[in-house]
Amino acid sequence: MTSIDPIRLNKPKKSEVETPIQRIMREYTASGIAIVALAALVALILIAVFAPALSPQNPYDLSQLDFMDGRLPPGSTAADGSVYLLGTDTQGRDMLSAIMYGLRISLGVGIISAVCAAVFGTSLGLIAAYAGGRLEAVIMRLVDLQLSFPAILVAMMILAVLGKGIGNVILALVIVEWATYARAARGAALVESEKEYMEAARCLNIPRYRILFGHLLPNCTAPLIVIATVQIARAISLEATLSFLGLGVPVTEPSLGMLIANGYQFILSGEHWISFFPGLALLGTIVAINLVGDQLRDALNPRKGA
Repeated sequence: MTSIDPIRLNKPKKSEVETPIQRIMREYTASGIAIVALAALVALILIAVFAPALSPQNPYDLSQLDFMDGRLPPGSTAADGSVYLLGTDTQGRDMLSAIMYGLRISLGVGIISAVCAAVFGTSLGLIAAYAGGRLEAVIMRLVDLQLSFPAILVAMMILAVLGKGIGNVILALVIVEWATYARAARGAALVESEKEYMEAARCLNIPRYRILFGHLLPNCTAPLIVIATVQIARAISLEATLSFLGLGVPVTEPSLGMLIANGYQFILSGEHWISFFPGLALLGTIVAINLVGDQLRDALNPRKGA
């Protein structure tokens, strides 16, 4: 009889070995709520991207607006026979079209500001962790100083000086968000810097920029991805607050926050749809992003997958 090697029996087949991406997908899809949130978020992004093709009206084109159609309730019919499914605002804009275009601005501002803040803050955090000494102390004291002030107060002060505008709003959000990325990147980098592969990279005299962005950064991305999703939701919320207060985007290109501000004074008079539907879209967007971020945090946790 031929002997059977027990080591070969216990050795998993190559096709059965789970890759990190497969593990992350398995952990993420374990939650039905997270799948629904991701599908909703993808749908909202697609609506925002293809808003010009999907919306019944261009709310920015004044030639398409009729002041006589202002403040019509949901389901009303216009003079040309078109139906306003979600009603109109005070200027006669179709609320469904305004929400689609408002999503473009809100999501665009949130994503762009979060990406810019992530690049700037992560770079400073990695430099602080790798360099150490006085440079680290200076960077981290700036981080502590930034985080000691309320974000909305700092953003309001910046916009009060710079004025309205999408570019100024993005700049203000980057200034109030970069410190969060810097602190998280420094904490993750300090842990990774003590590992053997970093010691080997230093012994091989690899250039510092390659060590930082080629070896250290890829191993610090998991917590930064989770923070980025949360910061996108936070940026959208801050932009909506600034626009509601009249300090955000211009009136000619209203975001969801501006749409809510346009109708809040009519809520008690019964014309609630002007603020309700934009508020519902804003709430749904923020909740979807937060649910995706929470599940990503669990899926990217190496201890849970071990």
